[in-house]
Amino acid sequence: MRVGFIGLGSQGAPMARRIVDAGHPLAIWARRPETVEPFADTAATVARTPAELAANSDVVCLCVVNDADVVSVIMRDDGVLAGLAAGGVIAIHATMHPDTCRRLAVHAADRAVNVVDAPVSGGGIAAAEGKLLVMVGGDDAVVERVRPVFATYGDPVLHLGPLGSGQMAKLLNNFLFTAQLTVAVETYDFAARLGIDRAAMAEVLGNGSGGSRAAGIVAGSGFDLSGLRQVAATLLAKDVGIMLDVAERAGATEPPHVAELARATLELLTDGE
Repeated sequence: MRVGFIGLGSQGAPMARRIVDAGHPLAIWARRPETVEPFADTAATVARTPAELAANSDVVCLCVVNDADVVSVIMRDDGVLAGLAAGGVIAIHATMHPDTCRRLAVHAADRAVNVVDAPVSGGGIAAAEGKLLVMVGGDDAVVERVRPVFATYGDPVLHLGPLGSGQMAKLLNNFLFTAQLTVAVETYDFAARLGIDRAAMAEVLGNGSGGSRAAGIVAGSGFDLSGLRQVAATLLAKDVGIMLDVAERAGATEPPHVAELARATLELLTDGE
């Protein structure tokens, strides 16, 4: 299967390298030339536009940041839809609003192109190891057709239902993670007030039933949230906002305690800005 990949960031770049190392013909495109330079030692070809990339692909994977980036790279005059042949697949790895995925799928259907949403979780290290969690929504037959590509960087690859299901799962995951950051920070602070060393408590949680990925990340940062503020605050705020909007549109009451904790985390990460 010929693959096009757009979004060669800290997570996307190792995903793309796993694809080309697995033997799939790979085309890449980026706005900045230096982004594609690390692929000079691979068989990947560099396209001049998203349309040119799509014209040489059976599936185009998008690992950009947000809804606006996804819409732009697909719908612009020289975008993915301008080049992808009928029967092609667009795989959206970005975390975005499920409704945006569905609207794009309507435009794609006009050109007999399929869309699946496949947001990922795990980060660059997991991508390089082929251990990303891939949460997929879309037509059964289309998902199975592109599963071999997803399997180059994902384990597990979970097909969760129709288009939008992957985004819903990823948003719920990030919503809970955001809430758990406050739980972790407050627990470590509480331990310190009780005279228990934070690092010792982190070791306990790392091996105990009270542990979480969030607690591990906070401990791994040396209990310094400045890195999270720089890297994750904006993205988590985006995802929590989308999750709450989805709930409101669906008429689903938000879980009050989780939502309160998630908002507390966002305030914590923006404190002093």
